[in-house]
Amino acid sequence: MVSLCLNSLPLPPSSCPQKLTETSSSFSNGSIGTALKPIVVNGNPPTFVSAPGRRIVAVGDLHGDLDQARYALEMAGVLSSDGQDLWTGEDAVLVQLGDVLDRGDDEIAILSLLRSLDIQAKAKGGAVFQVNGNHETMNVEGDFRYVESGAFDECADFLEYLNDYEYDWNEAFVRWCGVSRIWKDERKMSRNHWGPWNLVERQKGVIARSVLFRPGGPLACELARHAVALKVNDWIFCHGGLLPHHVAYGIEKMNKEVSQWMRGLIEEDTNRNMPFIATKGYDSVVWNRLYSRDISDLADYQINQAKTLQALGAKAMVVGHTPQFSGANCIWRIDVGMSSGVLNSRPEVLEIRDDKARVIRSKRNRFSELQMNIVASTFKYSWSIYKLLESSSRNMMMKKKIFAEATFVNQQRKMSEKLKLIPEPGWLLCLTMFLILFFFPALL
Repeated sequence: MVSLCLNSLPLPPSSCPQKLTETSSSFSNGSIGTALKPIVVNGNPPTFVSAPGRRIVAVGDLHGDLDQARYALEMAGVLSSDGQDLWTGEDAVLVQLGDVLDRGDDEIAILSLLRSLDIQAKAKGGAVFQVNGNHETMNVEGDFRYVESGAFDECADFLEYLNDYEYDWNEAFVRWCGVSRIWKDERKMSRNHWGPWNLVERQKGVIARSVLFRPGGPLACELARHAVALKVNDWIFCHGGLLPHHVAYGIEKMNKEVSQWMRGLIEEDTNRNMPFIATKGYDSVVWNRLYSRDISDLADYQINQAKTLQALGAKAMVVGHTPQFSGANCIWRIDVGMSSGVLNSRPEVLEIRDDKARVIRSKRNRFSELQMNIVASTFKYSWSIYKLLESSSRNMMMKKKIFAEATFVNQQRKMSEKLKLIPEPGWLLCLTMFLILFFFPALL
């Protein structure tokens, strides 16, 4: 991750500015006798935010991993470490870069936690903002390809839990983070719980998820509170990345259209097309990977980022979406794959003070964790080969599975290489297993 200096242009005008709280003026920015001005939000959902003198913290993709989410927020200094889920960031501004959903079991609990922190932060002169990612829009569209079995269970539990709070959605939603673990444990202790093999329970989970996330559903409306592109002071925050044609279209207009679509307020015949520029297509705001490519290919990269930032009067852009180990120019790529459903890597957060950014890294020792992941993966996939030999099977599905699993091992190896955590004997083991995994299927 690297920073950039560009001349800032004036903040784009927006209608209906809103002061989050008057109490924010009572907090000092560190200089004796200097009070901070209130945070002012323009747009619905929030699009342009003025937060003078605030420390800004950005957190990348969380993908349903509540433990890693809590750890990242504790590292950032905005969440208490006593398990009480209390806001400790005082007047700081927290921005979460989307993709809370999919690949993990505790998606709703994380959304609940972030909402709870937002309420607490506003009382202390701070704020919490989220931007929606591609996995949020996929779920509102009914695309559940990346949903874990535990996440379907959480949806079923949450829908049942809501029956006790039929007339108070806000209270129910905020409290869910604190009680979700109890519901999960009770489900697992049930004699009727067979995990992913219980097809009846799975069907209930799918139906519950459809009810919650369909346009106009309770959780779709919760997601509709958030933008797909957000400007805080001179910094742009979005999931995939803004391009010049997004700015020309109008990011406030884009945010409003996506929000209306999620709330189910768009006519059926236009339901597919209205939010296309933001939510669909390879170059949409939530799917764009231009800024996540290899930085050796800088032609389009530099042209697009310069035009985009100048048009918005911004100094830098912060994106998530694609797990990264580095940044380039003025684009900060902060998805580090911290979720156990992605790379299970060490959490990192970006802190911005006085327009200067720094990365806060976990001090947790990942050496043994990564080694165990690689050894376990290697053993598991070696066993698949052994069973293949034993049965003399020529099943093509088994071949494809082995190749896919070998790719996963290679991904783990590359991650460890980046972090320089594997000793030489580990390389020999990995090399041996890669040769077996890649070349043996070709002999069948």
